Amino acid sequence: MGAKAERVIGGRLDKWARKHGWHVLHAVPVGRRGADIDHVLIGPFGVVTVNTKSTRGKVWVADNGIMVGGTKVDYLRNSRHEAQRARKLLADACGRHVPVQAAVVFVGAKGFTVRNGGPHDVAVLRDVRAFRRWLRRCGNVLSPEQVAEVHAAARRPKTWRP
Repeated sequence: MGAKAERVIGGRLDKWARKHGWHVLHAVPVGRRGADIDHVLIGPFGVVTVNTKSTRGKVWVADNGIMVGGTKVDYLRNSRHEAQRARKLLADACGRHVPVQAAVVFVGAKGFTVRNGGPHDVAVLRDVRAFRRWLRRCGNVLSPEQVAEVHAAARRPKTWRP
């Protein structure tokens, strides 16, 4: 189910990247212990690390936690860690700060409740349409030249495995 969700989100990201001139990398291996980032999206909005989650249950989101089907999950902690790690590795590769945001995107959720506005530092989104709307609201923080520079760094395997 998780792999199918990654393909769904990945397909949409590929389509959006072609249409808007963005760049997307899938299943980016990070470090040497088998970890990866589902998707890394690069555009004028900066870098977005995308954590894709599939469920047929109800999702409950608060400022400090997520529950799926009544069970607390570590998606926020993991997404924060992925974004922080990507921010450091890309900054090291580019020689300057690179703006990175984390997003958790669900596929198949039967219910979706957000309390108190949700987390301030991770976008937790009900589905791919909500993700698209969120991306449209993100401001431009990188010039076309900076987007190209970050993309070139992100494509190098040594960036992710220092």
